[in-house]
Amino acid sequence: MVEVKLHDIGEGMTEGDIITYFVKEGEDVNEDQPIIEVQTEKMVTELTAPKRGKIKDILVEEGATISVGTTILTIDAENGSNEEDKASPKDISETPKSSEPVSGHDRKLEVKGPVRIKAAPYTRKIARELEVDIEQVQGTGKDGRITVEDVKDFKSPGEAADKGENVVTATKKAAESPMEDENWIPFKGRRKKIAKKMTQSIYTIPHVAHMEEVDMTELLAFRQELKPEVSISIAAFFIKTLAIALKDYPIFNSELDEENGRILLKDSVHMGIATDTPEGLIVPVIRNTEGKPLSDIHKEMKSLTAKAMENKLTGKEATGSTFTISNVGPLGSIGATPIINYPEVALMAFHKTKKMPVVDENDEIVIRSMMNITLTFDHRVADGGEAIAFTNRFKSLLENPKLLLLELV
Repeated sequence: MVEVKLHDIGEGMTEGDIITYFVKEGEDVNEDQPIIEVQTEKMVTELTAPKRGKIKDILVEEGATISVGTTILTIDAENGSNEEDKASPKDISETPKSSEPVSGHDRKLEVKGPVRIKAAPYTRKIARELEVDIEQVQGTGKDGRITVEDVKDFKSPGEAADKGENVVTATKKAAESPMEDENWIPFKGRRKKIAKKMTQSIYTIPHVAHMEEVDMTELLAFRQELKPEVSISIAAFFIKTLAIALKDYPIFNSELDEENGRILLKDSVHMGIATDTPEGLIVPVIRNTEGKPLSDIHKEMKSLTAKAMENKLTGKEATGSTFTISNVGPLGSIGATPIINYPEVALMAFHKTKKMPVVDENDEIVIRSMMNITLTFDHRVADGGEAIAFTNRFKSLLENPKLLLLELV
């Protein structure tokens, strides 16, 4: 008998939610066949069968939250092995597509809401293999979830009638759901994980928000000058500039170890990028930003946010940030008080850049491109004076691109 347990997949997880079983009791499975879809704090992932055999007992219900180490199901191994499970998460599963990531200054806001496709990674794999556009498939599973049968029926409609019973059964189950006649939305999976993380942060850290406005005129002009040769997003400038400023004010790139009464100043800046995906907020991480050129940061940021939108981030790519940014300006935000990405000490949000009249040093009214920024920080670790100094350093570098260039030499 083989026990398939929930493992720590390397992101420091302590629990996960069982989203979907791809198998049923009594069903034969092959080694490495996807059998369970699990939602962790950072991603959706699959567990595979460690052995070829027959599913004996499914011990945990779909939707349940279980701790690492919990036995999820057992398999009668074909060779009669008594080993414990060797199941491990495979690559991150896919989730609904979206046109562009939130991060990235160039993004244009789309008014329409996100397209949410409920389908397991294995189902999506089958859809790809059959060249079926899964967004066109009508789900008959629980809460409208798309099943493998739905995909196959979509591919071969002539066979659908033979499987009509499945559709009727699924529809009947949905109708029996107590949520059918109510406007309830399931509070589980990533939404629940986000809620837990936010609650931990807001109830652990005394948040203080410091706000400033930045004149973006010169930086926008500088970026425009670069465009014939290279296109670099404004967000990449934010990240690189913050890496410089954080070296000057490392207290905002630290972590509080309250239990042992000490603050750890981090050697490197691992920048978290708060990204709004159809499945909820996730924070991909660009590591060692202080040592990377702008062009590399730009490319890595684009790659990571694209993977975040497709839920393909690895555990390493979704953990380990030391400071986080939230680029909400492209969405139209002019101000906010964001919650710190625990256990970090600070988070900076960038708001909408807009042209507006400003009084210059000659007491003349000029039109400048102005942007608000918000620094939220842990008041146990830093004070307002340090926050203002750090923000001013960041502001001065952005407002004087030549000064920024000197820092890059």
